[in-house]
Amino acid sequence: MNWTIPGTTLTDQRTNADHVEEMFHSMFLAGGMVLSQVSAVTGLEAYTIQNWVKRGFLAPPKNKKYDLEQVCRIITINMLKGALPLEKICGMLSYINGDLTDESDDIIDDAVLYFMFVKLAARARHIGGTQNWDDALEEATASYVEPHPGARDRVTRVLRTMLMAWIASRFKQQVDEMVDSLK
Repeated sequence: MNWTIPGTTLTDQRTNADHVEEMFHSMFLAGGMVLSQVSAVTGLEAYTIQNWVKRGFLAPPKNKKYDLEQVCRIITINMLKGALPLEKICGMLSYINGDLTDESDDIIDDAVLYFMFVKLAARARHIGGTQNWDDALEEATASYVEPHPGARDRVTRVLRTMLMAWIASRFKQQVDEMVDSLK
């Protein structure tokens, strides 16, 4: 079954979630992405992305090109903005990565975080109750090497929050569509 990869306009088979990372890496073989490409992948207006850079939600592009980490940060913010205010999203990302414009204090690469999330989201309908979520989160973070004690717990807490926010925004979108159909 086709699904829209979270935070993007891209579609693929839900069962191919483990290969989304490879797909993204192939988009960066020629270097970074220019603003129009990022806009096409995310469905966001260029001015929105530029505004996020100005507000310090991510570092500015280098030579007018966004790298994989920056694009994954943009996608993460995009997929969560339907459930959370931008300031809360950035606060959550700062919880694991400190200064959002400085990668040197990150405990997890934005791309690694996003691809972990995609795998979780693809399995969300099969995860079931919260105990199963703990198992799924443990599995998702199993290969994560924490740079210091407690980092895995922080990453797990953020992934859980991201998953719940993403599910909430999907429900909200369905409710909006249902209300619109009542007219």
